[in-house]
Amino acid sequence: MDTKDIILSLRTKNGLSQDELAEKLYVTRQAVSRWENGDTVPNTETLKLLSKLFDVSINTLLGSPRQLICQCCGMPLEDSNIGKETDGCFNEEYCKWCYAEGRYTYGSMDDLIEFCASHMANENFTPENVRAYMRDMLPKLNYWKRYEALGGKDRIDEFKSILIGEINSLQIEGMPKTDTLGPVSGSRFNFEYSLPCKSKVRFLDDGAVYLGTELECEFGTDRRFGVVASADFILVCTYEEKGAYPELVVYKKR
Repeated sequence: MDTKDIILSLRTKNGLSQDELAEKLYVTRQAVSRWENGDTVPNTETLKLLSKLFDVSINTLLGSPRQLICQCCGMPLEDSNIGKETDGCFNEEYCKWCYAEGRYTYGSMDDLIEFCASHMANENFTPENVRAYMRDMLPKLNYWKRYEALGGKDRIDEFKSILIGEINSLQIEGMPKTDTLGPVSGSRFNFEYSLPCKSKVRFLDDGAVYLGTELECEFGTDRRFGVVASADFILVCTYEEKGAYPELVVYKKR
């Protein structure tokens, strides 16, 4: 199906008039009419709104021009198994088992391989067959390419240990010591901070993979600490549930 037919089908399936859909997307009824006539296609931001509204991927809205696979485990992706961000938007890079609500499930390739070996094996495909297949396939996927770029497989534990030491040495009031860091999506902690000059700034790349963690405040408040680090910087922030009222605590170049 073409985009025009998909939008028309989703709108009618959800019992919305063109005026009602236009109101939800902050556009005019004429814009919706042009989409459904095939005269124009929604822009990127509007496609994101349509995706969230109808709970379908942008790939589906565009007529599924790409064959999506999870860039962590290699599973074929469809709307029912695509991972989501904290705000409910689809992340069309990953399946819901490898990525959910801004969190990556696997920080170790070996952990993923062992999980797959125990769940994918059958009488025709032994656990060792699964391991061999996964060891060959996983390094070709974007998640593991990015994650390895943080230090390389042989050095990642050493790199994490160094970062943990630097983070704990900051001695931030109310923030407990951390002993673990895992891969986190930039979108999870890429809050907009207000600076003293009244301008606003973001420090992270939504699509990048960093090392990080979330910590409860030692003072028993509802605020949490978010810690994000890379080879270049350490960022510490605080926020309330779902990233409300974020405040920058530290942004330190390494």
